[in-house]
Formats: sequence, C-alpha cells, structure tokens
Amino acid sequence: MKTLLSILFSATALSSLSGNAFAETVNIYSYRQPDLIKPVLDAFTKETGIETKVQFLKKGMVEKLQAEDINSPADVIMTVDIGRLSEISNKGLTQPVDNDAINANIPDSFRSADGNWFGLTIRGRVVFASKDRVAQNEITYEDLAKPEWKGRICTRSGQHAYNVALFASMIANKGEEYTEKWLGDVKNNLARKPDGNDRAQARAIFSGECDLGIGNTYYVGLMQNNEKDPEQKEWAKSIKVLFPNNNDRGTHVNVSGMALAKNSPNKESAIKLMEFLASGTAQEIYAEQVYEYPVKPGAKPSATVAGFGEIKPDTLALDAIAELRKAASRLVDKVGYDNGPQS
Repeated sequence: MKTLLSILFSATALSSLSGNAFAETVNIYSYRQPDLIKPVLDAFTKETGIETKVQFLKKGMVEKLQAEDINSPADVIMTVDIGRLSEISNKGLTQPVDNDAINANIPDSFRSADGNWFGLTIRGRVVFASKDRVAQNEITYEDLAKPEWKGRICTRSGQHAYNVALFASMIANKGEEYTEKWLGDVKNNLARKPDGNDRAQARAIFSGECDLGIGNTYYVGLMQNNEKDPEQKEWAKSIKVLFPNNNDRGTHVNVSGMALAKNSPNKESAIKLMEFLASGTAQEIYAEQVYEYPVKPGAKPSATVAGFGEIKPDTLALDAIAELRKAASRLVDKVGYDNGPQS
C-alpha cells in the first residue's frame, strides 16, 4: 500500500512539475516568412515561458481556416495588407479583442473599430525617384498626373493589392470622380505597361527606363541589405525615397497586423502574445526585421528605416480604405491602367 501511494504521489508531482515546465503553445498562422517574425516570438517566449508554433502559408489562409472551422488549431493570425486583414475579419474568421494594453499602443487609425484586427508596423506607399534625374525632394500623389512626368513613371500592376489600397485612399481623400481622372492621367504618364514587383521599379529607374516608381518603403531596406543579389544594392543607391503628401494629409500607409482567430483553443495565452506584440519593445524588434515603421507613437524605427526619411502617415482609418478597395479595383479596369500609356 505504501509503495502504491508512493508511486501515485510521484506521478502527481511529476504531472504538476510538467504542467509548470511545459507551458501551452500559441499557434500562429502567418503570411509572413517565419524567419521574419522569429526574433519577436523568441522574445515573447523568453519573457513569458509560453512557446509559439508558426505555420507559414503562402496563400489560402481563408480557405484553410474555413475548412478547419471549430477544429482549427490557429490562435493568432499574422499577415500583411489591409485587404487580407479585412477579408479574414469580414468572413467571420476572427474574434474581437477589447484590451486596454493593446488599444493604448495602437492608434485608432491602425486597428479595426470592432477590435477584429490590429496593425503592428506600417510601410509607406512612396515614390522612388532617380537621384540623378529628379532634383526635387517633395512630391504629392496628385503630382504624378502632371504633364511633366509624361513617359517617366513605372509601376507594378494597378490591380496589385498595394496599389489598390493606394487608389482606395485617393477615393477616400479626393472622391471617385477625381480619382478616375487622376488614375487615367497617371496611366498616360507611364513609361511602359505596368510590370514586375516593387523592386523591379527601382531596377527600371537604375537602368534609365523611367525616373519615378511607386513602391513600399520596406523594399528599399531589402535591396540595401541584399547579400544574395548585390546588384539590388546598386538599384537602391540609384534612388531616393519621396514621401508623397508629407506636408499635408500625409503619406498613404499599409500595415502588417494581427488578429485573434475565431476558434482559438489557447485564447488566454494568445491574448498575452497579442499584448506583447503591441508593446513598443516588440514593435521595434518586429519593425527592424521587416524594415517597417512601428505604429506605436514614440517607438523608434531601425537605423536603416530612419535613413529613408521621416514619414508622416495619412491618418485616414484603414477601415475606410478597406471599404473602397472594390471601387478602386473597378477604376483600374475602367481606365485600362494595366494596358499602359496610350500610343
């Protein structure tokens, strides 16, 4: 009997010890590469003892969450672009979080009004300009439609999510009628049909194909620090970053963000992770990895990002941009943007 009690006591003690030693794991579904978010997740585990597990998805996150339904292991969703964040939320795949610590660190314009998603870092949709052929250091989005830029602008597809968000912000700020004419004028100022990604626009400036390009700020950091393809460093050296409308309403920005999954099995720990990610310290760690700006006022960007210049973000709520994305996409097709300039 004593032997049995001893065994039971030892088993109970071991179980208790194991419960303390092996904290539950927060499962993350991410559109961001795991190595980009690993440093901030490691910092969270070091501070709390809670482990994290990342499932990287190049595409199909919505379909995966829908298929898994109540059996989904996802706790926290990390992704980029207001389009993806709003889609996941609108399809009922997230749940609202009303948390004082998170709300205090993330301004209203960078989180949904209903608490279903939160921005963590921002990237500006800026103008890449040739250092050699463009003298000015200030520009507005409206300026891109001026005759002086005829045949001098390069962009990627107008239907790409980053450009659709920019065009939606123009509708929000200037109205649909104005934006349609503006978009048609920008199209006719293009040097060629829209093509490639944001880095390709810097390459086109480097090669002399155009003088201005539209791109996200973080691509500049990626090019500047690209050891695998040193040629991209030359592309970056050939351009300067102009922050459109920095002297009035501010530069259009998009976000990297997070959301609490609808069927999170580890909700308490998931919210602890979200609280941590929203902190100034975590935002600075994350922002340094992805060459973006923290959303928390006062949090500092990395030296690389600070080197781009100071950004004044447009305070337009990203919820408003999300609602106008379909209208912006229709305008892209209506003006034939992706057909390139008229001959």
